[in-house]
Amino acid sequence: MTRERYIRIIAGTFVLVSLALGTWVNHYWYLFTAFVGLNLFQSGFTGWCLMEDILKKAGVGTPAKAS
Repeated sequence: MTRERYIRIIAGTFVLVSLALGTWVNHYWYLFTAFVGLNLFQSGFTGWCLMEDILKKAGVGTPAKAS
């Protein structure tokens, strides 16, 4: 599996878990949802993603194929 797919799975999981925590635990968890969204937004413009660097250093996944 490519790193890009891992990143999408992780980001989606973070959003869903933080929404659930914000609903049932404490509304401040919605700030984590916003943080994930802002990181996805900036990654779309800059091409840099912290999670990609973390996965790369951990040796997880293969690089995405160039189009």
